[in-house]
Amino acid sequence: MASKRVKKKPAPASAAPEPKPGLLKIREQIDAVDVQIQELINARARLAQQVGISKHKDGHTVDFYRPEREAQVLRQAKARNDGPLRDEEVLRLFREIMSACLAQEQPLKVAFLGPEGTFTQAAVLKHFGHSVRALSLTSIDEVFQEVQAGTADFGVVPIENSSEGTVNNTLDRFVNTSLHICGEVELRIHHYLIGRLKALEDIVRVCAHPQALGQCRGWLDEHLPNVERVPVSSNAEGARRARDERGTAAIASDTAAEIYALEILAPKIEDSPDNTTRFLVLGRKQLNASGADKTTILVSPGDGDAAGALLHLLEPLATHGISMTRIESRPSRKRKWHYVFFIDIEGHAADANVSKALAVLQKRASLFRVLGSYPRAIL
Repeated sequence: MASKRVKKKPAPASAAPEPKPGLLKIREQIDAVDVQIQELINARARLAQQVGISKHKDGHTVDFYRPEREAQVLRQAKARNDGPLRDEEVLRLFREIMSACLAQEQPLKVAFLGPEGTFTQAAVLKHFGHSVRALSLTSIDEVFQEVQAGTADFGVVPIENSSEGTVNNTLDRFVNTSLHICGEVELRIHHYLIGRLKALEDIVRVCAHPQALGQCRGWLDEHLPNVERVPVSSNAEGARRARDERGTAAIASDTAAEIYALEILAPKIEDSPDNTTRFLVLGRKQLNASGADKTTILVSPGDGDAAGALLHLLEPLATHGISMTRIESRPSRKRKWHYVFFIDIEGHAADANVSKALAVLQKRASLFRVLGSYPRAIL
């Protein structure tokens, strides 16, 4: 008699192993800490409401935003940090908390040199957090105009790069504007070669903003010496062309690669390992001192053609022990070979030694304007 073959029942799917008692205890502690964090964040938001963000019917969010106060909070958070989180992470978390608290009634409107995916947009988010309404504009002139008109509360524009120097368009706009500098942002810049191509050999042209082409000149000379380099209005515009044109690659951020659905062909191709761009925050009001500030002034010598005119103009800074961190000249456009100077100094215009020095400097200058005193960039 043939034996019957018995079908074996499939073994039940193995359940995930039970966590060890010690791990369960740690998870319970994490949950308890999360509850406390959430309660404290909401308590902070309620205190922000008491400051007036949502209780003044005629007020606007910008009326209650104090960059100097935020700078103090961030410096204190950095000073308290003893790890394991890095300072950068702690500051990012505090920025986002402050951004969300401020935006309870209505988010700040911040204009920036677009389009979406540019490093200027990244600077907006680093400085203001993600709870703002970012307004992408096509030119630096438009950013100034929108802030001046009150359509935007603040604006963010590039001012200089550690490798390629000054953005002259930004400097020139300060000659004929009443806007003030309300802050600065330093952003570490990584450039990526991006496109829809399979290999570097398939690239016919590379599109990017002239600053990005300059910052990657050495890499391009080595790896793509015979490829056409096409300057465009922004790196995001280059990414758009790389998406739409056969044979075109772009230099842009990894964020732009995601936005425009492009592949990263080569990462971090910038020539300088510490490549950094500095951005300025534009606003309509002067700020109070934060305790660690910079001041930017616009001046022109009383007699620019006289020997030693610039030395005579700047002498009060040395006399009062003030460090000048940057000086740039631009044509005044009033007459040929006549220049204005943009000068960054350490300290706030209201500081006693700075105030005395500027008073003397103003008497010696044919043109004098304090463009702004603002908190120094924090990381």
